[in-house]
Parts: sequence; C-alpha cells; structure tokens
Amino acid sequence: MVQNIRRLIKLPEVKHQVALGRSAIYQKVRSGEFPAPIKLGARAVAWDSDAVNAWVESRIGAGGVK
Repeated sequence: MVQNIRRLIKLPEVKHQVALGRSAIYQKVRSGEFPAPIKLGARAVAWDSDAVNAWVESRIGAGGVK
C-alpha cells in the first residue's frame, strides 16, 4: 500500500504535475478552477499537494476538456 505524504510543492513541480504553464495555472486560480497557492512569505508561495492531486484526478474523471 502506497501512502502519499501531504506536502507543499512549488510552481515548477505543479507545472510538471498538471502539464500547464505558469500563466494558465494562475488564470485558473483567478477563475476558481484551480487550487490557490498558500503564501509562505513575502515573495514565496506553494501549493498543497493533496489539492493539486485532487484537481488532476477531477480532470481525469471529467474526461478532459469539453
């Protein structure tokens, strides 16, 4: 049984996991279609890995773009 560890992931890893670029990710965040990043400091953000994974699973379950 594989157990996923919940962690914070930075933008390069998010881009790799969701196959979208920076602009597309932030556009989806603004429109409420993608999880918002968590502010870590004045100039640093990261995403909850569970939230990103859930978004990926929802896209797979939806059968892609319609």
